[in-house]
Amino acid sequence: DERNSSVLNYNILGAFLPNISATNLRQPVEIQFWHDKVLVTASPTAFLSSAGSGSLGSWSLEGCETRHSQGTVLCRCNHLTYFAVLLIAPSNISQAELVSLTYISIVGCSISATASLFAILLYCIFSITPLLSLSFRRKKSDDTIKIHMNLLGALFLLNSGFLLSEPLALAPSGLCRAAAAFLHGCLLCTLAWMAAEAFHLYLLLIKVYNTYVQRYLLKLCLFGWGLPALAVTGILLFKKDTYGYLDIKTADGYKNSTMCWLTNQAAHYGTLCFAGLILLFNTVVLLAVVRMLRSSRRQKGMAMKDWATVLGLTCLLGTTWLLAFFSFGVFFVPQLYLFTILNSLQG
Repeated sequence: DERNSSVLNYNILGAFLPNISATNLRQPVEIQFWHDKVLVTASPTAFLSSAGSGSLGSWSLEGCETRHSQGTVLCRCNHLTYFAVLLIAPSNISQAELVSLTYISIVGCSISATASLFAILLYCIFSITPLLSLSFRRKKSDDTIKIHMNLLGALFLLNSGFLLSEPLALAPSGLCRAAAAFLHGCLLCTLAWMAAEAFHLYLLLIKVYNTYVQRYLLKLCLFGWGLPALAVTGILLFKKDTYGYLDIKTADGYKNSTMCWLTNQAAHYGTLCFAGLILLFNTVVLLAVVRMLRSSRRQKGMAMKDWATVLGLTCLLGTTWLLAFFSFGVFFVPQLYLFTILNSLQG
């Protein structure tokens, strides 16, 4: 099917004896697979092991040996079941690292989604409650807090979509495609609202004068929600296969994880370019703010407060997402852990 691309020539061989459990055989069963491609990666023989009723099962190498020769793969196994030769792509992440990163993501995204939802509900309660302080009444009319709430809303949807992505990978392809489109749209919305935060900060602290923009918040909403929705809708209309099942490869090869996400390289690189442009703009704005704080620190001597401001802006503008562009070489695994911990807790 569309998810067994790691199986050599899509061939799976089933071998059974009626009414006999053929396990721990003294004389191994030999199975030979032919292929017309040069196997440049490790290609072990694996069998399909079921974890129980209703389970999709997983590939296992237990009881099997693999020998390579020109144009063939010889498999020797001490039991009978379903066999196949797996093509294992090179990977820098092990199964244990994938499991730990998955747990970190689940915990971090759950905390972030809960905190974001709590903040949004708190804002809504304060907005409709008549007994409010004068300070909150003044802030309520400010666009800054409304932009914060939109970013929190995007983060809540992004974290929720990510948490649902892996469970929905067991669902039919249509549901998984919808989950992938939702997750992609939420990611684009989150990036767009981080850019809106940077632009608003630019108007407040850098440009300062002549900053009035007619229907300012509406235009930000069109950019933050409308543009991502338009992009995702266009993909679904013209190339819906861009969304679907994505296998996350590990060094073990036969123990992969699956989630609902982008399956098209062009869409993947397009998303990276969009994120790169936004993060570049946000970083430039952040550096300009840091420069302003350094020039004023000598006068007021508020170093600790300034550093706290910079730390808050770093989270607000999503500059920690730049770690995604350092996923190569010796930085790969440390970057994965830092990226997962910092960004899963952004909300």
